[in-house]
Amino acid sequence: MVDDTADNQMWDLIAVGERIAAGELSARTVTEAQLGRIAKLDGQLHAYAQVLADTALAQADAADREIAAGLRRGPLHGVPLAVKDLCWIEGVPTAAGTAVHRHFLPPTDSTVVRRLKEAGAVLLGKTQLTEGAYSDYHPSVTPVVNPWNKDYWAGISSSGSAVAVAAGLCYGAIASDTGGSIRWPSAANGVTGLKPSWGRVSRHGVFELAASLDHVGAIARTAADTGAILAAIAGRDDADPTAAPAPLPAPADAALLGAQGLRIGIDPHWNSEGVEPQTRGALAAAAQTFSALGATLVEVVFPDATRIVHDWVSNCAVEAAVAHEAGYAAHKQLYGPILSQVIDAGRAVPGLDYQKILLRRAAFRGRVEALFSDVDLVLTPVQPFAPLSLATVATLGEQPQLIAALQRYTCPFNMSGHPALTFPAGMAQDGLPIGLQLVAANFGEQTLLRAGIAFQSATGWHRRRPPLPDTGAPAVAQGQ
Repeated sequence: MVDDTADNQMWDLIAVGERIAAGELSARTVTEAQLGRIAKLDGQLHAYAQVLADTALAQADAADREIAAGLRRGPLHGVPLAVKDLCWIEGVPTAAGTAVHRHFLPPTDSTVVRRLKEAGAVLLGKTQLTEGAYSDYHPSVTPVVNPWNKDYWAGISSSGSAVAVAAGLCYGAIASDTGGSIRWPSAANGVTGLKPSWGRVSRHGVFELAASLDHVGAIARTAADTGAILAAIAGRDDADPTAAPAPLPAPADAALLGAQGLRIGIDPHWNSEGVEPQTRGALAAAAQTFSALGATLVEVVFPDATRIVHDWVSNCAVEAAVAHEAGYAAHKQLYGPILSQVIDAGRAVPGLDYQKILLRRAAFRGRVEALFSDVDLVLTPVQPFAPLSLATVATLGEQPQLIAALQRYTCPFNMSGHPALTFPAGMAQDGLPIGLQLVAANFGEQTLLRAGIAFQSATGWHRRRPPLPDTGAPAVAQGQ
């Protein structure tokens, strides 16, 4: 582990934004340093699908002019961020990890990109992902590399976003999660990921994998940073009628509230059955930390999620088949083998079976929401095993029980739509990070942020950095 906190490029998003606002740093200098770091490291990591250096520098210059004139748009103003290559940027190729879309030029910005620009963020580029945001890279795409250890899994499909944040190639990134794609990469790379409630963030201009399961969210180094991004991108949107008009979370208020008085639900059986000892140890230590911060630990029985995890597979496949209906019919040869299998499986699901899935899903959603009448949050693993080696991941297709175990703690909350925060909470014996997950009631992101910020104020797991080589990029400030 390298303690890289003295390196300004590994600072938290909010800290960098404050220094830019105070005139201690310029957005231009920070952006140049980030672009230099990307040039130095991303040839090894492959976190970016494309880097937008010229437009990023132009956005940085615009931010500097506005701030010098006394206009500050908020905590993201002048801060370099990245966007998962599912999100449209007008006139910029958006491939979504596919070959079929590699020449697509969006006619407009996605809503999340438009809102980041309105917040004054500097967009460094588009991060890489698995094909169509499903489970494997297209054969033409170089897989993203875990900066902690190249022989270990970097997660799917928001792997590029998580690696870019972990390696200091941006201060935060837009990501998406259909079955665990914010939470697995965040856990694997030792960063913090926020999957908001379904409907919290507009999906307009974001390529679909499965419309009713897709959640657009954020990955950053801290819970507070993810909250700052969420506050900028969330809210109703005329272009997406599923975007909810619910009140937006206030990250600053969440930071002040702390964990005192929160009721945190823990299901001892669900959290331990088949869960390896290191992850159980991280859970126990996290529970103890929350208790010391004034939270009350409440034993709960989580609704049986076995069938709902199985249902997720068919539900996702049907919706993926819908999302790719036109492209798959015309250009099937351009699809990789895994996404092709998913689309074919979705096209084969009978209507009666799909309706039964929807009914079971609605019932499960109601049972999960009812749990939050007794607790404010639920604490779970992200996955039941220690960090996965690439050798193990290569055999997943031959081990359906291993895939089901991987999905056990993530897919249920895509099926229910509840928000979840993944945060670093330990280190495994192999030197890789262990992440845990907090889940809240629908539209309970403020409570998630409150607990996550409190935990990170009392622990240092989120401060650990992967052992990257010195970038040689110029320092732009001292200390943190």
